[in-house]
Amino acid sequence: MLRRILVASALLTSLAVLPTVSVAGPFAAWGPEIGFSSGPNQVVVGGHLQLVDVAPQLDFLPGLDLGFGDNQTLVSLNGDFHYRIKTKSQWEPYVGGGIGVHFESFDNPGPGEDDSKTVAGGHFIGGAEVENKSGRLFFAEIKLGFSDSPDFKAMVGWRFKRK
Repeated sequence: MLRRILVASALLTSLAVLPTVSVAGPFAAWGPEIGFSSGPNQVVVGGHLQLVDVAPQLDFLPGLDLGFGDNQTLVSLNGDFHYRIKTKSQWEPYVGGGIGVHFESFDNPGPGEDDSKTVAGGHFIGGAEVENKSGRLFFAEIKLGFSDSPDFKAMVGWRFKRK
């Protein structure tokens, strides 16, 4: 059942972002990310693609996160937009927002059956990235969730440029 929900949600997310992807062209970077969340309290790992210049200084970053802890597992499909703020430093800050579809699986104590549900929510994003000597981008960001998204998420990660 969970497999069917995951496939259906991935297809719906793909259809929802198809107009954006067709304007942006092929992805410019990809990368892993790691961090933690609060509400639920979890360790989070994931990955993303980066489609640059959907509009001037606006990037689209679809991603997948997997959270562990707090007696539950959370799989999130995210569609984030980052607006890059030009500065004269090496660090390039960004702000943005996004939506997520979250597949929650709860570990119930005792002999009872485990439970699961699918919810959706959004988040506001603030972060910054910097290019290192090897040409990879390192980033750190914070997401503040609303509706049924995690309340707070702090992530760091890397973006490897497509060759």
